[in-house]
Amino acid sequence: MNKYPMTVQGARALEEELTHLTKVVRPKLSQDIGEARELGDLKENAEYHAAREQQGMVEARIRDIEGRLQNAVVIDVTTIAHTGKVIFGTTVELANVETDESVSYQIVGEDEADIKRGKLSVGAPIARAIIGKEEGDVVVIKTPAGVVEYEIVEVKHV
Repeated sequence: MNKYPMTVQGARALEEELTHLTKVVRPKLSQDIGEARELGDLKENAEYHAAREQQGMVEARIRDIEGRLQNAVVIDVTTIAHTGKVIFGTTVELANVETDESVSYQIVGEDEADIKRGKLSVGAPIARAIIGKEEGDVVVIKTPAGVVEYEIVEVKHV
């Protein structure tokens, strides 16, 4: 089984979702199914079928989260010595060499990726291009808009 890197925050978010699904959503669905059953004929009981379908999706998500957590390698970047090198979990400030615009990304696991919040999947082209590089290095990244050169301005362990 493959192991997947995950930040402490990513693991915590999955654990919170799992707790919510098992302690709040699952019991509520069981109650809904019980109430729908009491309405009579199950063949034509839309509430019953909707609750059962919802239950199936919730159980699948619970299994998915449990599997992800079981195969996660949780990496707390704040406990790793700062060397200026880009590694999983670090937050990296990049400056576009041509325009001098800067962007900042944290390199996270696939489940945590959210580009609008500056969370970049470890498998994304930009992340793959900068991992292992150091502050001051210039990297050439092929983007949909063309080739862009970025300088790694700062690597933070936050």
